[in-house]
Amino acid sequence: MEKMLQDRVAIITGSGRGIGKAAALLFGGEGARVVVSDLDPEPAEETASEIRAAGGDAVVVAGDVTDPAFAETIVKKAVDTWGGLHILVNNAGFTWDAVAHKMTDQQWEAIIAVHLTAPFRLIRAAAPYMRDAAKQEKLDGKVVNRKIINVSSVAGTRGSAGQTNYSSAKAGVVGMAQTLSKEWGAFNVQANAVAFGWIDTRLTKEKEAGQSTERDGKEVALGIPAAARDAMKMMIPMGRPGTVEEAAGPILFLASPLSDYVSGQCIEITGGL
Repeated sequence: MEKMLQDRVAIITGSGRGIGKAAALLFGGEGARVVVSDLDPEPAEETASEIRAAGGDAVVVAGDVTDPAFAETIVKKAVDTWGGLHILVNNAGFTWDAVAHKMTDQQWEAIIAVHLTAPFRLIRAAAPYMRDAAKQEKLDGKVVNRKIINVSSVAGTRGSAGQTNYSSAKAGVVGMAQTLSKEWGAFNVQANAVAFGWIDTRLTKEKEAGQSTERDGKEVALGIPAAARDAMKMMIPMGRPGTVEEAAGPILFLASPLSDYVSGQCIEITGGL
């Protein structure tokens, strides 16, 4: 039986860790040729090595998705390596929280850049190989479905105290996917979003554990205070956070032929929240 993503070329940003890595491994296992990308080259290489060790194909493009040159670079790598592009998963990101009246311009702009501007640039760079490629395929009597999946959050669909920047950006990528479903639907591109609730990643570990990332020369603390984590568990009917593998499953669905008539949707993955 043919694998669901056999010979499909996929870019997954932020795939050195967490949900992105789980999706990359799942895609590789289903036959996709995966462009693994992360800000840090080491975890990206680890993900690609795991895909190759399991018999799959993967290359690495490390870099900052907010770099204006990044989108063209990663799309070119996919096309030069495998001749096309079928799936784009906009997953890379981080959080930099503050209540609205204390949020700095730097915090606002950094989160909008990584979660909203970077996906827009990637989609624009992918247009010749996703939207425009369909024109020639139509002349040749072919139908090739392509997929864009924007990773959102319930912060974007419902709001989240202390995350005006993140909530705004995550709402934006839902609107972006819905608009693309209308603009590119005639070109056999299905554009959707997934909105995650509490998934167990380094962004949602206990803040007291001291996880951090660096942005614009500043150390940015990651995680959720332990008391808030306990409160969140009480609100989730399943009583626990989701695993990265459980998060990757819906992304695979939206990347696969199973979703060829699903477009313009935002699927919430929340354990029933």
